[in-house]
Amino acid sequence: MYEHRTQRLLTRSQFLGRALAHLAIGLGAIAVALAIGIGGYHYIARLKWVDALLNASMILGGMGPVDPLNSTAAKVFASFYALFSGLMFVGVLAVVLAPFVHRLMHKLHMEESDDLK
Repeated sequence: MYEHRTQRLLTRSQFLGRALAHLAIGLGAIAVALAIGIGGYHYIARLKWVDALLNASMILGGMGPVDPLNSTAAKVFASFYALFSGLMFVGVLAVVLAPFVHRLMHKLHMEESDDLK
């Protein structure tokens, strides 16, 4: 998927395509995570759809819950969803930043190997 250190850098248009593909994967993962949260808050916590969306969005965005949870099952779901959301943030950030980090490291390594020749 990524070019080897002995290969040339991608052109800007190829790199943009790679970065957009990674962004699409990240947005897709966020959409799936949001859907899981909405479903859990609606079916387990018995919140209305709009309230479930609000709570899932706030947890996924790192802000915290909005509505109080009354059942033990809802509280357990919210706990696991909050942990899942934190890990999802780190994972999506890694996926989105990967092309940029790879390009930077590839460019630095190319310059280093060019100096040795």
